Amino acid sequence: MVTTCSPMLVHVIRAQAFTDFLDRHPAAWNALARMIADRLDWANRRRTDFAQFSVPVRVANVLLELSNRHGVDRLDGKRDLGVELTHEEIANLIGARKDAVFKAIRRFKDLELIDSGHRRKIAIDPIGLADFR
Repeated sequence: MVTTCSPMLVHVIRAQAFTDFLDRHPAAWNALARMIADRLDWANRRRTDFAQFSVPVRVANVLLELSNRHGVDRLDGKRDLGVELTHEEIANLIGARKDAVFKAIRRFKDLELIDSGHRRKIAIDPIGLADFR
């Protein structure tokens, strides 16, 4: 099962065809290994955050990471997060309840650290959000 943040076109590749491709293209093996290592690192950071930090700090951490990885600078000086997420999806990412994430997002809005809309978060002060941690 795969969940995406936006509509996309996918194609199923059989395991044997994929490993045959990787065997013919050693650089692809390296790229795959780097991607797997990045995903494991992301998952380990989420587990560490869960054990060490409050919900608002975990929300700040995940918003900053998403912004750094997928974000786009805008002409108005703001940084678009780069992915569309609901409060529930953020809660699932950080292992928190939806209402706790809502409170954290509301607090960040009140502090003018982020500006949010429906399924869209814009970090308007990434430095302030980082300092919040």
